[in-house]
Amino acid sequence: MSILLFLLLGTLTTLALGQGTRVGFYRTTCPRVESIVRSAVQSGIQANPRARPGLLRMFFHDCFVNGCDASILIDGPSAEKTATPNVPIRGFEVIDAAKTQLEATCPGVVSCADILALAARDSVVLSGGTSWEVPTGRRDGLVSQASDTANLPAFNDPISVQIRKFADKGLNTQDLVTLVGGHTIGSAACAVFSYRLYNFNNTNGPDPDINQAFLPQLRALCPNNGDGSTRVGLDTGSVNSFDTSYYANLRNGRGVLESDAKLWSDPTTQRSVQRFLGVRGLPGMRFDVEFGRSMLKMGNTELKTGSQGEIRRVCTAIN
Repeated sequence: MSILLFLLLGTLTTLALGQGTRVGFYRTTCPRVESIVRSAVQSGIQANPRARPGLLRMFFHDCFVNGCDASILIDGPSAEKTATPNVPIRGFEVIDAAKTQLEATCPGVVSCADILALAARDSVVLSGGTSWEVPTGRRDGLVSQASDTANLPAFNDPISVQIRKFADKGLNTQDLVTLVGGHTIGSAACAVFSYRLYNFNNTNGPDPDINQAFLPQLRALCPNNGDGSTRVGLDTGSVNSFDTSYYANLRNGRGVLESDAKLWSDPTTQRSVQRFLGVRGLPGMRFDVEFGRSMLKMGNTELKTGSQGEIRRVCTAIN
């Protein structure tokens, strides 16, 4: 075996193992875990299409706050779920349904944190994305506070702030550009981006990053002083498909969120976008493959394993 191949295999093994997690953790204790979660996700998406991006966003927001420990699932008057960035998320009922089935099949075995990690992967696959193996063995957290969500990436963060927030979680700039690509199946309320359409930075005009031909379409969907709860797809023309058209829209000035548009207009991240688009003269990258790789990295953020945390009986409450 060559040294290069040995090092590559070692790297992939480390990714698959994570921090005390491993692929097949429930192989003997709950062998049907993945099929049960997949079935719940499929049924949940059919009942509520917004669960498709919701499960992915849920996992992202969970991992960025005290690690991937399912703290976002806990109910309570000041829990993470009540924080402004998390209120619009849909799909919590999918996790609850999977947990109910798993408790009936193998009680007290599968953590809510692992259910969420598997469900996020399955939502991507059911949207046409490429699958990846999910290491399991996470334990559920014991703390959930809305105040801890203050450092979640925001819709108006400049690139420098986005990079810092991702770096704080052990994720690099490439991971940032890749993971934000999950917006290919996402949507946003007019309230979080309509400021770009009318009086951006008190200029009495729109954000110059918006393609002038795209502007009338956005204004028709989000009229000035209109209904801020109206939702708009973040990947125009391909909102339900997990593909690279999101990046093509950024290149063409059709990024809906300010933070997304900056991925193209800022040279720090533009090169990564270009590589996903196969720009001549740059080494190409496959978005679907890189997305799974970055999800593995994020999914091993600040984990609780072994005797840490607990295995919740229900995902909405600490035991």
